[in-house]
Amino acid sequence: MNLTNYHSHSLYCDGRANMEDFIRFALSEGFTSYGFSSHAPLPFPTAWTMEWDCMDDYLAEFRRLKAKYAGQIELYIGLEIDYLNEESNPSVARFRELPLDYRIGSVHLLYNDKGEVVDVDVTADKFRKLVDEEFGGDLVRVVHLYYERLMRMVELGGFDVVGHADKMHYNAAAYRPGLLDEPWYDDLIQEYLDAIARRGYIVEVNTKSYLELGTFYPNERYFPVLLEKGIRVQVNSDSHYPERINNGRLQALAALQTSGYHTVTEMYNNEWKDMPLIIHT
Repeated sequence: MNLTNYHSHSLYCDGRANMEDFIRFALSEGFTSYGFSSHAPLPFPTAWTMEWDCMDDYLAEFRRLKAKYAGQIELYIGLEIDYLNEESNPSVARFRELPLDYRIGSVHLLYNDKGEVVDVDVTADKFRKLVDEEFGGDLVRVVHLYYERLMRMVELGGFDVVGHADKMHYNAAAYRPGLLDEPWYDDLIQEYLDAIARRGYIVEVNTKSYLELGTFYPNERYFPVLLEKGIRVQVNSDSHYPERINNGRLQALAALQTSGYHTVTEMYNNEWKDMPLIIHT
């Protein structure tokens, strides 16, 4: 039934429950494979990322729970690692040396004109204000900066799964309706998806905002493009609450099936495997 999830945040970062609460809910929903991916540490403290001094506890707690629930569900440990700059990204040795089962690569942050870090993973209203105040209202430049960072992350590597591949599309299109139909934007995302395909990364269909905003990341319009380029996909909820781990899953699987996908990529026996896409209502 493709009941898996590998993008999940617990109390070790900005999640709202401990790991075991997520596991118990996953079991109650019939999940067969589940992974944790706390936001990896950044070079500076934030309200949403893990600190390095919590890493040993994170890994130890996972090992305890994996042993406790052995035989009931397959459990895996990862991190969602941001591309911030050349010194802090999924490819650096400190992240690669961690005993993780997988890594998600994401971009949440840009640098403004003053060289200050700006979080662009915000609500549409906050995004509009941010573009106007931090980038002089130049949305096109902001979008280009975002995709430049995504492209550099893809080039450097060090991860398995591309997290919420085009998450800015919702806010950018809210700022400038019709943006996704503009040729220059399509050129950017096509180049980005080509780079992902060349390197063989998995793309998650992130369902976190589906029930609230009616969109997936990447946008559903690109599902046939992903298939055409031979990109493997999986469905992840990016959940911060146990009760939301299954949100949007059925709709995402149905959309993938409609786009021509017959498999999704899941982890079993410590390996990524292409599993038949099966929908049960």
